[in-house]
Amino acid sequence: MTARHEQIKIEKRTRKLNRRIVGWGILAVVGGILILQLIPYGRNHANPPVIQEPNWDSSTTRALAVRACYDCHSNQTVWPWYSNIAPLSMTLWEDTIQGRAAMNFSEWDSAAWDDADTERLIELVGGNHMPPPHYGNLHPEARLNRVEQGQLINGLIATITAGD
Repeated sequence: MTARHEQIKIEKRTRKLNRRIVGWGILAVVGGILILQLIPYGRNHANPPVIQEPNWDSSTTRALAVRACYDCHSNQTVWPWYSNIAPLSMTLWEDTIQGRAAMNFSEWDSAAWDDADTERLIELVGGNHMPPPHYGNLHPEARLNRVEQGQLINGLIATITAGD
């Protein structure tokens, strides 16, 4: 047998081994995702009651907030079908819990706001950090253009300062 034939045999064995490794890898990932479905974390989608909404400065501000913010920053979250599939259910649950802890339009207390909170809000909304890009990709209606961002920022500032 020539060296070329030997090299071809080795390449065939290598390809076969690589296919097996990839196959086992895919099987492990699918198996892991299936096992994750047994963990109930992140699937309790009972929204808490609305306690106090802001005294909105305008219906436009409220509409923009509902469209772009409410799923994570209120107790009126709309849970999509994929929020029942792990690991997405876990990620969405954590995002929502953290969002509600940072600011919750359903448990509003404008007296708790200070200038640093307002500056952070302006930075996040004006800097295209809110809503987060991964949320905006799944919910394109939540993405705000520059004019809408300005309207939301100005409206939230007016809403916050009116409550003082």
